[in-house]
Amino acid sequence: MRAGLVFLGSLLISLSAGAKQLPLEKLKMPPGFQISVWAQVPGARSLAQAPDGRIFVGSRSGDKVYVVKDGKTSVFAQGLDTPNGVAYKDGKLYVAEIARIHEFDASPNVKLPAKPLRALPQTFPSDTHHGWKFIRFGPDGKLYVPVGANCNICDPGTDYARIYRIDVNGTSKEEVASGVRNTVGFDFHPQSKELWFTDNGRDWMGDDRPPCEVNRLTKTGQNFGFPFCHGKDTLDPDFGKGKKCSDYVAPVVELRAHVAPLGMRFYTGTQFPAQYKDSIILAEHGSWNRSTPQGYRLTFVKLNGSNVEKTESFIEGWLQGDSSWGRPVDVEVLPDGAMLISDDKAGVIYRLTYKVK
Repeated sequence: MRAGLVFLGSLLISLSAGAKQLPLEKLKMPPGFQISVWAQVPGARSLAQAPDGRIFVGSRSGDKVYVVKDGKTSVFAQGLDTPNGVAYKDGKLYVAEIARIHEFDASPNVKLPAKPLRALPQTFPSDTHHGWKFIRFGPDGKLYVPVGANCNICDPGTDYARIYRIDVNGTSKEEVASGVRNTVGFDFHPQSKELWFTDNGRDWMGDDRPPCEVNRLTKTGQNFGFPFCHGKDTLDPDFGKGKKCSDYVAPVVELRAHVAPLGMRFYTGTQFPAQYKDSIILAEHGSWNRSTPQGYRLTFVKLNGSNVEKTESFIEGWLQGDSSWGRPVDVEVLPDGAMLISDDKAGVIYRLTYKVK
């Protein structure tokens, strides 16, 4: 057992000496912002919060979902298949495996590790390639569930490269978007309530093509171009022959190639400076096969209503040269206006705050 790591019945994890010694001083951010390690969570991925302050954390590399309360981490559920996605609603936690979604009692006094109440009737493909999921409830009360392409680049047919929404209290399963290669993060605009989502671009078109994306769904059924068109005007060399990018919905933001944008949130708090209000902060998980790595940072997308004014680096430094010590995955805005950031490589959740000096 490592120094500083405490287990109670193999369920409770305190902050270890290793987590406390992460080189946070290497992180560069705008003046006034401060970052600290808030909790240690193995392979921390998607985040969801309950009204009482508990934070639920999915994982991709293991079989567990965690819950963090007052900086202490417990195993909420285990024995699951790649439980990356978590979403909380009305005292229930919904956990997305690759092919199905489980409903758990998430009341404060539930016995841990919790057992699922049921599996939802809606099912999804069992392919592991881009099979892990991010899920989130929309303003309409429906649960939005993506199904990534089961390939790097291919014609995915009718079951993949899509975003669905389902009624967790019924059996409905409606396709809302297609041509989406792999989204592992989305949120709903605070005013328009429209769905905005990140999308990971394909590999093996070179170091600088195609761009990763931020997209905006303005009506149900829109097609965002995969596998025929990437970014705003990059036709695929294999599948784009005879196609026109103008036939598909263009992204609102072209990000750098291979940065792997994952979680994103509209900042709805009041702690950060006014320019961040109702704009996007997203996590770039980082490239895996680019000759010179890039990503491994948080990015800020400044909006004026639904119009993008600028896109710029917000926090960087997890990448040092060609090696990284952390990889941000998801972000979550807290009631006090602070922000949580999950990191599946360092196995921690950070807390980001702002204070005028």
